[in-house]
Amino acid sequence: MSSCVAASEAVAPAKPAWRAVYSLGLGVFGLITAEFLPASLLTPMAASLGVTEGMAGQAVTATALVALVTGLLITPATKSIDRRWVLMFFSVLQIISSLLVAFAPNLHVLLMGRLLLGVAIGGFWAMSTATTMRLVPADKVPKALAVIFSSVSIATVVAAPLGSYLGSLIGWRNVFILCMLALLWQLWVLPSMKPESSGSLSTLFRVLRRPGMIGGMLATILIFSGHFAFFTYLRPFLETVGQASVETISLILLGFGIANFVGTSVAGHLLARNLRLTLALVPFAMGVLALMMVAFGHLAMLDGLLVALWGFAFGLVPVGWSTWLATTVPDEAESAGGLLVASIQLAISAGAAGGGAVFDLNGASGVFAGSGFLLVTAMVIVFMGVKVKAD
Repeated sequence: MSSCVAASEAVAPAKPAWRAVYSLGLGVFGLITAEFLPASLLTPMAASLGVTEGMAGQAVTATALVALVTGLLITPATKSIDRRWVLMFFSVLQIISSLLVAFAPNLHVLLMGRLLLGVAIGGFWAMSTATTMRLVPADKVPKALAVIFSSVSIATVVAAPLGSYLGSLIGWRNVFILCMLALLWQLWVLPSMKPESSGSLSTLFRVLRRPGMIGGMLATILIFSGHFAFFTYLRPFLETVGQASVETISLILLGFGIANFVGTSVAGHLLARNLRLTLALVPFAMGVLALMMVAFGHLAMLDGLLVALWGFAFGLVPVGWSTWLATTVPDEAESAGGLLVASIQLAISAGAAGGGAVFDLNGASGVFAGSGFLLVTAMVIVFMGVKVKAD
């Protein structure tokens, strides 16, 4: 562990570069907004391209699959390149992707643009923790990660309504052009960051064999699978079990987004007090909330409170596990970040697919019960199989 600490201290700056952190936050906002905009623009996109909405929806699937592969391969592929220019490359890819999507004459060009976006998303997330460690002192890393992940929360909340609003004003194609500001800001404020990792494919396996890493990846998969199974089938649950109106569902989802932002914002403070306890109690709380939804889901007002609490709890998850990587594997944070990205993308696919199978058999309540089981299991794994720096 002493060599890991030394590696961490070697790359950590004496003073935090907050402007650079905020520029990355703006870049994340652009990436996540671009990733989820098709959800709000699916109908006009499909109509103008002459395809079905189901076919247009594959734009989201393509992005996620490429992000998974890129997360694993980006560190070996760029092991000798200044990290500043690698991050700038992701911003350029985002712009090219946006232009391809904006002016796509057919579905094939649209999918090509979305594939490039997947490279940018997977590559950025794989390097986000390691980059943050290069921009702020070690004790400021949780706060800096909270800034970056707060951008995810904001983008998740505003992407759909912003896309619909701007799409109605200037057309859906023009919505995808709004990406240049983040690139220019990053060009101005990001410092040079020479690569510190060996960055080979074998490094991924060496990192995975470190004590507690498999437990951490497994817990991550269970938590994100549980979350995305819950969130994917939240609206059908509220409609069928809670008998909620469209307006009520919109308010509940807005409450989720706001609470998620609050949770992300306070994550750094909670993680600094007790990292292991926070990592364990968050999935436990989410599991209890899912089971309470099963028991009391017919009460729409209570559903709103429970979903908001879920949003708050989930806001702690990405910051918590990125902080865990920064403190547990500081000397190979990029490779570990790639493993984390792959785990999350796998969990998203598993959560949606597994949730669909359970939904067909037992409805939304069955999905929520299964989600609760996965999340409580994750808590047990954190306590029994995850190593943190203080251990």
